[in-house]
Amino acid sequence: MTSVRPLAALLLAALLGGLCAPVAPAQPADASRAVALAQSLDDRAAFVDSLLSMMTLEEKLGQLAQYPSQWSDTGPSVPAGRKEDVREGKVGSFLSLYGAEATREMQEIAVEESRLGIPLLFAYDVIHGYRTIFPIPLGEASSFNPDLARRTARAATREATAGGVHWTFAPMVDLSREPRWGRVMEGAGEDPYLNSVLARARVRGFQGPSVAADTTVLATAKHFVAYGAPRGGRDYNTVDLSERTLHEIYLPPFYAALDAGARSVMPGFNEIAGVPMHAHDGLIDGLLREDWNWDGLVVSDYTAVWELTNHGVAATDRAAGIQALEAGVDVDMVSGIYGDTLSTAVRSGDLRLEEVNEATRRVLRAKWDVGLFDDPYRYGSPAREDEVILSDAHRALARTAAHQSMVLLKNDNDTLPLGDDVESLAVIGPLGDDARSILGEWAASGRAEDAVSVLQGLRDRPGVDVTYVPGLPGVMSADTSNVADAVAAARGADAAILVLGEEYNMSGEAASRTSIELPGAQQQLAEAVAAAGTPTAAVLLNGRPLALTDLDATVPAILEAWYPGTEAGPAVADVLFGDVNPSGKLPMTFPRVTGQIPVFYNHKNTGRPPVEGQDYTSTYLDTPWTPLYPFGHGLSYTSFDYGAPRLNTSSITVNDSLRVAVDVTNTGDRAGATVAQLYLRDPVAQITRPVQELRGAARVRLAPGETRTVRFVLTMDDLAYHGPGMERVVEPGRFEVQVGTSSADVQTASFRLTGSTTAVPLDDPATP
Repeated sequence: MTSVRPLAALLLAALLGGLCAPVAPAQPADASRAVALAQSLDDRAAFVDSLLSMMTLEEKLGQLAQYPSQWSDTGPSVPAGRKEDVREGKVGSFLSLYGAEATREMQEIAVEESRLGIPLLFAYDVIHGYRTIFPIPLGEASSFNPDLARRTARAATREATAGGVHWTFAPMVDLSREPRWGRVMEGAGEDPYLNSVLARARVRGFQGPSVAADTTVLATAKHFVAYGAPRGGRDYNTVDLSERTLHEIYLPPFYAALDAGARSVMPGFNEIAGVPMHAHDGLIDGLLREDWNWDGLVVSDYTAVWELTNHGVAATDRAAGIQALEAGVDVDMVSGIYGDTLSTAVRSGDLRLEEVNEATRRVLRAKWDVGLFDDPYRYGSPAREDEVILSDAHRALARTAAHQSMVLLKNDNDTLPLGDDVESLAVIGPLGDDARSILGEWAASGRAEDAVSVLQGLRDRPGVDVTYVPGLPGVMSADTSNVADAVAAARGADAAILVLGEEYNMSGEAASRTSIELPGAQQQLAEAVAAAGTPTAAVLLNGRPLALTDLDATVPAILEAWYPGTEAGPAVADVLFGDVNPSGKLPMTFPRVTGQIPVFYNHKNTGRPPVEGQDYTSTYLDTPWTPLYPFGHGLSYTSFDYGAPRLNTSSITVNDSLRVAVDVTNTGDRAGATVAQLYLRDPVAQITRPVQELRGAARVRLAPGETRTVRFVLTMDDLAYHGPGMERVVEPGRFEVQVGTSSADVQTASFRLTGSTTAVPLDDPATP
């Protein structure tokens, strides 16, 4: 743009605008009414109201419409006909249109060729990286390191914004106790506290100190709410749970994300107790906006507005659009229903114009906040793309993140790390040379050619001769005809590494499984290789907890690597050879068999608590009731000793906090990090409480023989729960503090809370 219209012309246009104003011809390329108005007004509310007064009903609905890009060999582009829609003001944002050149082209059309010149938002699923791919969120959660989560989100955002992206549909904060559900890979596991801590960190990484910076994006807390509790583990399935479970288990991570400043929320595909989330006025306009005092932008999931007809709560597309907008869903992703049907609904009186105006205000506020009215072209930059995408710094961070995400599940006889005497290595398994699966699902613009496979990472290690035999045609294959080749390779090597698990598309959206045991003939392959007598370890690449009872009985060492990302190969090699000491802890329980699901650490005690071998208690006839690997489990190449927790007092009141200290000593001969975990138990309350609840975690790195005191503080917020009337309260009585290296390995101290039952309200997570 080289000039702007005078304010008088803008005000005249405002007088001519409104519900029935005709759409004027496109303005010349040197004019943008919206940008000019923004330059004349420095108050967001005044600007939004003034711009809104200029807009026709169709232009308002256009701001609420988000459409997808299409993919070709040259990258994402806009489908035929959409450019004209942009010129006519019928598009407010695009999904999955990225890249500095592609986004610049569409932004120029919006700003310089549409009647008002309102800039577009470009949105993309930047979940665990943009082009440099970091470990999947479930893997990163194993680090128990919120600063790492913030840093990887920050790096991903630098790359994405260089490509013109303003808005990401992350973090996914869906807590889940259901490993059959493929989307557990996208979240942080089963615990409300860990999910909440990481939600805050990721929001801060995406949005930075200010979303006005051109290296930050709007973060989206998704999928609101309880999407992670589908019946049968089947994606998109119905959810039916108690109000108490909703508020105590599934809502806290969303509250944390909004409290950290998340500017956007996406409802889930699910229903709760018969009400689809995209029509759930009580939870969106009610809980989110009224009770929590949050007024950010709500965007639908992909075609989810249209899917209200499949749910059976709307007979027509038009009715679905009315329900969603009235429930508080501002932006219709992909369906096209808002733009195609709601103008007639407003004109007929079936939908209030003010509903459209409020949603449009929220979209315009978001565009103001990210600075698009100040400079519509401030994000995408080819020079910045060249500078930051796959930079050395980002690759180094990806390698560090992969190190910290890996969990050593088992290590009998110190099988790992591999010693200097290992000069020949047999890498076995169909995933060993798979550079695509190591990226996991939702890998944005990540490419297999950028990634380093496990095989390549081991081959790059000097002084080690590596032989590779897949052993099976694929992870799902039952064909064992080549297992003998794998056994021969193992016998001819100093050590064997089995690379087992799931291909990337076996987890993620629409990737539910009825059995989470190792797929195909991988267990038979492992048994045959282990029987060869060569020291053998298994490396797992997967996006969910697996039921590994048979593998645990077969091999002496198991390293859970999840999908580690772009730098998977070097990171796995670092850990296997002991250059890096593993420190990850499980954010989700690993069952013994699929039939135990759901199994999670913070369960209730029941009236007949499980006692193995005792009849008429809450156990199984055919397998132990305990998990194979509990929440918080993770071994190290060194050993740690935890002292008993020390409390600063044995009695507190509601006006006090409790300070907890525990001494942790590295009793081995290697430096290493551990995650000290603090759990709380309320043994007697008006409402039954879990046997333990995580309330703190601290990574501590210790040299051999070093002791360090780890300190925690418990406040009334940590002691509070939802009482008989669903009010949030603390009750007097005895509490237990448990500190240790996993949920199943803790030491306990107790204290008393004196006084009377006291309300502990939540603070409002209002965002600007």
